[in-house]
Amino acid sequence: MTELASSPLSAWQNVYVIVGPSAATLIGIQFVVIALVANHRAIATSEAIRTFATPTMVHLGGALVVSAVMCAPWPSIFSVSAALAICGLGGLAYGAQVIRRARRQTAYRPVWEDWFWHAILPCSIYAALALAALLLQATRLALFVIAGATLGLLLIGIHNAWDTVTYVVVHAPRADAAGREGPDADRR
Repeated sequence: MTELASSPLSAWQNVYVIVGPSAATLIGIQFVVIALVANHRAIATSEAIRTFATPTMVHLGGALVVSAVMCAPWPSIFSVSAALAICGLGGLAYGAQVIRRARRQTAYRPVWEDWFWHAILPCSIYAALALAALLLQATRLALFVIAGATLGLLLIGIHNAWDTVTYVVVHAPRADAAGREGPDADRR
């Protein structure tokens, strides 16, 4: 237990106590917003939701998980490093899946900004997280990279949630009183 008390991780607890609950709160708000918008707009296709909305939840969840990992009472720095490396590599694998889905879906044609915020930036952050996790025992700079990656995931989640909501409010067709309009109307 003395290693934990003198651990360099203890100095970073406040960062993760701020970022973790912020991510959790935004996850809850995202559920509420989607439920409210669904009552007034035509529902998007499931492939568009998996491509653009689900990754937002995953990135916010990633910020929450990394925050929890960094606040947990680990027996050693190696354990923290392994957990963070799994998070980073898992995020990279998920990022590859998002890119594949974005290329295959037909509901919306992504523009450069979409590729940046939904593919390039998240994959870069997950790669930085994995690398920092591997270097955690060797350098204290890794702690700054991990904190930056966690904050980056939170900011990506905020941006993408806002981008999705504003797109739906401005561009999605309205649902009429008799039923839903849009690409999935005939599937119900």
